[in-house]
Amino acid sequence: MFTCRECESDINQGTEICPHCGADLTSLSLGAELPPAKPGLKKILLRWGVLLGVLLAAIWSFLWFVVPERQGNPTTAAEDRAVQSLREVHEALSEYASAEGGAYPGQFEALGDRGRGAAQLSQSAGYQLQYSPGPIEADGKIHTYMLQDKAGNYGFRNFFADESGVLRATRESRAATAQDPPY
Repeated sequence: MFTCRECESDINQGTEICPHCGADLTSLSLGAELPPAKPGLKKILLRWGVLLGVLLAAIWSFLWFVVPERQGNPTTAAEDRAVQSLREVHEALSEYASAEGGAYPGQFEALGDRGRGAAQLSQSAGYQLQYSPGPIEADGKIHTYMLQDKAGNYGFRNFFADESGVLRATRESRAATAQDPPY
């Protein structure tokens, strides 16, 4: 047996109007709440789709920043960076010499951020950039220099440049010199 929600008298389960108080039992009273409806299949699939999309985007973003770039030939890319860094240092040295009346610096650090950036570019490619100023001449200035970019990996080219701007390279396991063929 059930009870009427208004008068709390015992009534039959199928009764729509209470025989004791006349309350309409088919409509809900103000205080009563409907039981929460269960989500449909479309809503469940939409929730899982959004969750899966967010998860895949997070994984893709993580891999985008963590996994190194692996396009093209890594040897050629590293050699190109080394050549680019040598050219940048040569430009910086030429500008320095034109500002100083044809004299080159005694220390690589005199090139400042531009030289440091080129050295870092070279280092990021697995090369070591080395600046060697020439001897101090009679006028008290340095008029020659050598630049070497030595590969840290076997099989990569080693590079050489001097004040002439001619870039030379060798694949041999030694530092490049002025006797090596132009690049």
